Amino acid sequence: MAVLGAGLAGRLCAWQLVRAGLRVALVERGGPDGVGSAAHVAAAMLAPLAESAIAERRIVELGTASVDLWRAWVAELPEPVFFQEDGTLVVWHTRDRSEMSLFTSRVRAVAPPELVAERMRALDGNGVAALEPALAGRFSQGLLLAGEGQLDNRGTLRALLACAVAGGLHCVWEAGEIEAGDLPALGICARTVLDCRGLGARAAWPGQPAAHGSMPGLRGLRGEVVRVHAPEVKLHRPVRLLHPRYPIYIAPKPNDLYVIGATELESEDESPMSVRSALELLSAAYSLHPAFGEARVLELNVQRRPTRPDHLPAIRVDQHARIVRLNGLYRHGFLIAPAVTEAACQVVQALLDDDPAAHAVPASVRWPGMIAAALDTVAGSPVLH
Repeated sequence: MAVLGAGLAGRLCAWQLVRAGLRVALVERGGPDGVGSAAHVAAAMLAPLAESAIAERRIVELGTASVDLWRAWVAELPEPVFFQEDGTLVVWHTRDRSEMSLFTSRVRAVAPPELVAERMRALDGNGVAALEPALAGRFSQGLLLAGEGQLDNRGTLRALLACAVAGGLHCVWEAGEIEAGDLPALGICARTVLDCRGLGARAAWPGQPAAHGSMPGLRGLRGEVVRVHAPEVKLHRPVRLLHPRYPIYIAPKPNDLYVIGATELESEDESPMSVRSALELLSAAYSLHPAFGEARVLELNVQRRPTRPDHLPAIRVDQHARIVRLNGLYRHGFLIAPAVTEAACQVVQALLDDDPAAHAVPASVRWPGMIAAALDTVAGSPVLH
């Protein structure tokens, strides 16, 4: 079988399928470094409770399940990958204290009550200082979201590929823009194809009716991330700084690296980061800790995240063409990818077993609505394969 796209979803799927004993070809338009993927610039935070302030309940559920999968899978990879579960610290400046009430209200409205009761804990200034000595005296209040974590995004991409290749994965790099029908020209005869191309698969995700015209079935949302080297800061866990305009996250990585970002912009633009965006992100980091003023800016990154109209992931199964399409990870790639790719691999296994209802595998019960038969149009009439 073949997997199209070697971003995070494609590598996770290829690794799982090789591990299951299948012969797999991974085909990617770019190179093995993953530079063209959203995962290459991501902060790779595993924060389902923090994300519940701006996401659906489904994301929280997928994220909670995925953290457990990451814990198990990272232990299986052949090379060490930075993985941390020390929680998320949420703080705010005194002038923005109203944002704390909004944040906690959204979390309580979306996340499962038992998860909130178990993991969300209010802190005073001493509690903040105990968790993050570098922030002592800077914040009088905070929240700890226990059990949340993060990964090294680029190390994870490398390790997944290395493990899959060691298991027999065949890789085709620099293939350009291709479709499933182009595989024979690459010498690949695939009985089943798993399409994980993100925005490269836009044509396979038709638009949907909307109040004013139609809405794209898949669109890109711009994300902006800064990487800095700040050896004087010494944070130990991801920190979210509440702000009236946007929540800022600062994720500490090994070797005194920090990834600083915010939410997405409703734009398909892939041009370099603006001065305004860079100033806002770096100013927020400086307001968290003045030692960021001496940090060295290593990268100003921009990437588009593949997003469906409902901001939820989807798996579509075309049994006639024997193609499974996975897309719509949005800004939650590392958070939810394990649970979503696990479900997609179950669908692939069902197709390979000639299951007449592959879209109804058990994973569709666990995640209602995520897996469905592909919907095409023939002579104006909808047809389910």
